[in-house]
Amino acid sequence: FAGNAIVIKTSEYASWSTRFFGRMIKACLLAAGAPEHLAQIVTGYGDAGHALVTGGVDKVIFVGSVDVGKKVQEACIAKLTPLVLELGGKDPFIICDDASPKAIAQLACRGVFQNMGQNCAGPERFLVYETVYDDFCERMSQIVKRMKQGAPLESAQIDCGAVRLPQHMKHLQDLVNDAVSKGARLLAGGFTPTASSRLGQGQFYPPTVLVDVTEAMLIWTEEIFGPIMCVTKVKGGGAAGDAEATRLGNACNFALSSCAFSKSSARAAKIVSALESGMGSVNDLEGTTYLSQALPFGGSKMSGYDRFAGAEGLRGLCHVKSVVADRFVYHGGPFLALPDQIAYPATGQGPGFCAGLMKMLYGHSMAVRFLGIKDVIVFSVTKPKKDPLPNLDDDLAEHIKKS
Repeated sequence: FAGNAIVIKTSEYASWSTRFFGRMIKACLLAAGAPEHLAQIVTGYGDAGHALVTGGVDKVIFVGSVDVGKKVQEACIAKLTPLVLELGGKDPFIICDDASPKAIAQLACRGVFQNMGQNCAGPERFLVYETVYDDFCERMSQIVKRMKQGAPLESAQIDCGAVRLPQHMKHLQDLVNDAVSKGARLLAGGFTPTASSRLGQGQFYPPTVLVDVTEAMLIWTEEIFGPIMCVTKVKGGGAAGDAEATRLGNACNFALSSCAFSKSSARAAKIVSALESGMGSVNDLEGTTYLSQALPFGGSKMSGYDRFAGAEGLRGLCHVKSVVADRFVYHGGPFLALPDQIAYPATGQGPGFCAGLMKMLYGHSMAVRFLGIKDVIVFSVTKPKKDPLPNLDDDLAEHIKKS
């Protein structure tokens, strides 16, 4: 227990759930033997968040949108408050030509439609090689068309719930409309329920499968944060296909997480290593990195910077101090830490002595190091002719004389 207290400011749209979240945190703290009030939760709008960020905290970790993240960054500048930004992403989900769409199908759906796609780390761009493209699209279509949507608390058989933000419904539909107008095809969903319909009674956007998505569409560049599966065809196979899939995966301003699937784990790992992202999974859903709290979490580009979780995240919550203690050399003891050759006032031995010391310690060959030892010895016993330079007392006397 390091003593760090935490104040959690939730989104105003998630205030209701803080009651349950708070009880969970309290139970964990008590189980760990820590003070139960070590973590506090506050609710409110932007002014509450601003007051928290500028109120003298030691560090801020923000998880949210790019626009709000920029405002948090601006607020932290005044007091140079350290900041971690995790701003979401458009994670690529790459399916190679030797992968099995049948085996991947359910995992792909889970990645997109769990929590209605409202996850910071979630696949938003499915990059599928052309030889398995039609098979994958057909399987996605058949699964999604059988999914049931509604209030999750009404039945354990509900697959998809609601969209959290009221204004987000229009954002999702605008992205779909733009993509369709530019050549994308809808295989499932893609409409806003009418007000008089069953789904129209709430903020329900149907699970959607959108295929033939290209880089020219808004949905390629803008974060979806919703239940829309976007599928793009990767032309070519083998090494050429891998190169194109990697290019497409990196052709985005976000870089949070990524994943690749192949019959060859080595091939998938090579693709993941070439993708610009803070995290990556080989033959598994990219969000699985979060399941291991020993791993740092975060991204780059517009997905933010720095990390939380893992050793790196924990170290970031500490004030790091570097301390050096000499083992064998003690000031005032039998050994002197500073040789006479470089003591004040200068005797003229210093430059040659130090040059020899550098050769002795860092020479690239034994010959150079022995030469350094020789120089150290020579400049230790040889004193240059004393220069008739005035010292500070002489300068002071001259100053007084001429004042």
